[in-house]
Amino acid sequence: MAMSWGTRGTSSWHVRCCSTSMVFVTETQQAKTDADQPEDAPSTGRRWLAQPGDLTALGIWFFWHVATYVYMVLAAPGRTEAPLLDRLTPWDAENFITIAQYGYDGAPGMTDAPKLVAFFPGLPLLLRNLNWLVPNYDLLIVLVSVVGSAVVAVFLSRLSESYKKGTGTWTVLAFFLSPFAVFMWAGYSEAPFLALAIPAWLLARQGRWEWAAVCAAFASSIRITGLFLALGLAVMFLVSEKGLRADWRKLFWLAVPGLPVLAYMIFLKIRVGDWMAWNAAQAQYWGRYPVSPQEVLVNTWNRSLEEPVLATSYREEILAALVLVVLIVWQLVRRRWAEFAYLAPQAVALLAMSSFYMSVGRASLLWWPLYIGVGIAAARNRWAFMAYVAVAAPVMAINVGNFTTGAWVG
Repeated sequence: MAMSWGTRGTSSWHVRCCSTSMVFVTETQQAKTDADQPEDAPSTGRRWLAQPGDLTALGIWFFWHVATYVYMVLAAPGRTEAPLLDRLTPWDAENFITIAQYGYDGAPGMTDAPKLVAFFPGLPLLLRNLNWLVPNYDLLIVLVSVVGSAVVAVFLSRLSESYKKGTGTWTVLAFFLSPFAVFMWAGYSEAPFLALAIPAWLLARQGRWEWAAVCAAFASSIRITGLFLALGLAVMFLVSEKGLRADWRKLFWLAVPGLPVLAYMIFLKIRVGDWMAWNAAQAQYWGRYPVSPQEVLVNTWNRSLEEPVLATSYREEILAALVLVVLIVWQLVRRRWAEFAYLAPQAVALLAMSSFYMSVGRASLLWWPLYIGVGIAAARNRWAFMAYVAVAAPVMAINVGNFTTGAWVG
């Protein structure tokens, strides 16, 4: 039974979510006087890209893509002769495209089609409904990541500015120089997820709970991480001056992000008889089932010794896991309860719900408190940022070269 994809009206909401939030934020805040704004609120205008750091953020996004494209071209000789689009759309991208084309039954003759339910329907739905505009699915999914990463650049800059003025540019630089930034090019789900999740977080910090919930709902249609985002928003609502204490009735909006996940689970129950079929597929095809945290670490280290081709990748996963633990502890020390509520479930999912560390590095792109922290540190001490660049940038470049020549990273 193939999945019913709905109407283009639904897709247009999905495509316009981030742009709607941008217009909403700029127009409503322009109506307020500067005196009404909190000290940490970003300046706004009536036009898109009206805030001081917006164009700089887009400049970083543009030149990062130019630089990584040059590196991809130079890395290819002697390692791969595959076309560029094929190099940017392996593995998960192929699964997203298959779902967009054929639904969850998979392509005719596909023997491992049951694994497809592990992938949430949001991104395939978007591809399916934009295919009339860009008929080549490989090109389309890469464009979704490229455009999504542009939205990420602008809103990450704004979000960082809402924490501390003068940090937006540093934060965006830190993000695009991060070790796994190649997935802002590749046809994966990180860029479209972040293009919805980061605006949702910023809107919530501004007290725009309705729009935050809508953006978070679309984010949860793309990745299960959307539920962790919803938990973070709920905690923010409880502790923020602009949340429960301002208008308790907006609490009900925080149920909205869970609706796409519920709808997908109902679909799975009807289709295969299992509410949690997506999780079962993860366990069967990717070894994602719960074991003790110590065993996960040992298994990952042993794999790094037994599989020399993937040794570096597994050790990067271990380092990423360590970074996540330190980041969560830091949120507790700083009493950033909303950020803690967003990150802690990710640690459980990544570090205890899999037989070995898998995609922890790639998931680090979703930890925007990390990049905001680097941005704040950089604004205070340029040497701190130089130290970050000295470590992160070479790893990022190597991972771009490895991923786009057929080696797995993240």
